[in-house]
Amino acid sequence: MRAIRFIAAVVAGLALLTWGALALVQRTTSEWFDRDIRLRSSLAVAGAREALVQSWGREHLREILFTLTRDERIMAAFACVADLAQLAQAGTYPGYVPCAVAGPHVRPYAWSPAAEWETWASEISVAGGNVHATAIPVADGDRALGFVVLVHDMSFVGRREATARKFLLLAFAFLSLAASVVTVVAARLSWRGWSDQLRRLLKGEEPHAEFVPFLRDVRDLVDRLASERETDGMGGLWTPQRLKNTLSRYLHGERIVIVANREPYIHEREIDGSVRVAHPASGLVTALEPVMRACSGVWIAHGSGSADRDVVDGKARVRVPPGEESYVLRRRWLTKEEEAGYYYGFANEGLWPLCHIAHTRPVFRDDDWRQYQAVNARFADAVSAEVDSDDPIILVQDYHFALLPALIRERLPQATVITFWHIPWPNSELFGICPWRDELLTGLLGSSILGFHTQYHCNNFLDTVDRFLESRIDHDVNAVVHKGRTTLVRPYPISVEWPSAWTQAAPSVADCRAAVFAELGLREGALLGVGVDRLDYTKGIEERLLAVERLLERRPDLQGRFTFVQLAAPSRTIIPRYAELNRRVQEIAARINERFSSDGYRPGGGGRGPPPPPPRNVSRSP
Repeated sequence: MRAIRFIAAVVAGLALLTWGALALVQRTTSEWFDRDIRLRSSLAVAGAREALVQSWGREHLREILFTLTRDERIMAAFACVADLAQLAQAGTYPGYVPCAVAGPHVRPYAWSPAAEWETWASEISVAGGNVHATAIPVADGDRALGFVVLVHDMSFVGRREATARKFLLLAFAFLSLAASVVTVVAARLSWRGWSDQLRRLLKGEEPHAEFVPFLRDVRDLVDRLASERETDGMGGLWTPQRLKNTLSRYLHGERIVIVANREPYIHEREIDGSVRVAHPASGLVTALEPVMRACSGVWIAHGSGSADRDVVDGKARVRVPPGEESYVLRRRWLTKEEEAGYYYGFANEGLWPLCHIAHTRPVFRDDDWRQYQAVNARFADAVSAEVDSDDPIILVQDYHFALLPALIRERLPQATVITFWHIPWPNSELFGICPWRDELLTGLLGSSILGFHTQYHCNNFLDTVDRFLESRIDHDVNAVVHKGRTTLVRPYPISVEWPSAWTQAAPSVADCRAAVFAELGLREGALLGVGVDRLDYTKGIEERLLAVERLLERRPDLQGRFTFVQLAAPSRTIIPRYAELNRRVQEIAARINERFSSDGYRPGGGGRGPPPPPPRNVSRSP
């Protein structure tokens, strides 16, 4: 297959080369023939100049012109006077009289002296093909008598070009055949050589020198796979234990520090005074929490639970998960003003709609920006207090901490700061709306590595930096060089733990299905659709419910059979846009239930059983 591809490439290259050669030959031969005809015409007229001068205006001038046409390539000769009239003609020439055409090119103006007359030549199309006309001045001393026009037949040029093309095509065919034969023979010989060497390797014989690196790499790979299998006993399957072993091997026991606004566990005070541990509805937590359980370290986050302060030690630390306690959760307390400005204001009324290009206008306020700066600085202080070396590994998460990488870099110059931006990055024109775009970009470029979900978002970020900051973009390695530091920009499609630790204690699928059908009052054979999201205008919940309504309109046979249940965790409800979304979702759901409910059936469930309970295990904070 490789040989065939190589032959095809060689043939294509030779074809392209031949095409270029043909064009070059045609242009070159045309230029050669033009110069040759000009020279022949000038020499012919120069040799007959004395006779032309003596016979000019007399009867035997035509005989001299006949002498010039004895050359087989000269079709006709004309003698023209200064006023462009034809004086005499010899030979046959189809078409116009060339005196009037050539005259204005030979003499600049009617009364110009002989010294200013010029030779003129041009290729002309006539019936039967192209001809070449050359007009040469004739003068008697300083007095211009007129000019002679010699018309050459150009058919020989076409014949010569056809011969050259035929030769090039034959050469191309020969070279293609030769290249194909050489490639096939070389491939067969090479394959035979490799086969012989592999047989020697399998027999345990000493390989040739060029096979030694190959054999060494194979042995190293086998040894590494065997070592990993012996170490974790899981082969190629990634498990928490294998992840922990790998991180320990390559990080040499260093702790990882994660900084995120969202905490992985929230302690809530119940009505009876007990403390309940909740796992927030967060994609960030779902993706990162298994990593922390595997490698240990410190997770620094905003403490938002009603009982969060009651369970921490004197340094606001608590070990999690409950019962496993594999890493430390360090909580940072924020005032209501800080939370309103930094989180609800700048982050979620400004950056969130800006980056998602949502149908919500981003709002930027000076007070929110000042709170955002202050909270980022406070978290930088918390990172400095938690690290145990000069070059720690710090993972900064999401748009809440765009300033944090540069702040950490100021405090810990040798730290490895890896930042992941969990939401889209818009194009440079949209991001330019933000009044503090330069500060945000500078903050993010304090990272050693800056990650986004897709290469498209990486490209948008690089374009934004290139437009607004004085920096150098290295597109070969996807990096930004800013103020002497290099930040790598990489796409890291995020994943989730599977199988999830939360499903290990769950009942079987059949039991879960039966319990859900009983809770929603669904009949046997009913069709159930489920949506699970945080209540956010970027999740398309309104559109999803409208699609259900449209489905029931177009498919009456599904009325009474199809039920759709949307579980939506409340989020950022103090922001007007989110409060409006909550109201609209409830209104749409109520309208659909009212339109299509009948005989104990509700499109939203709960037709024959008790109404569904409110969502459980949901944090009250964002």
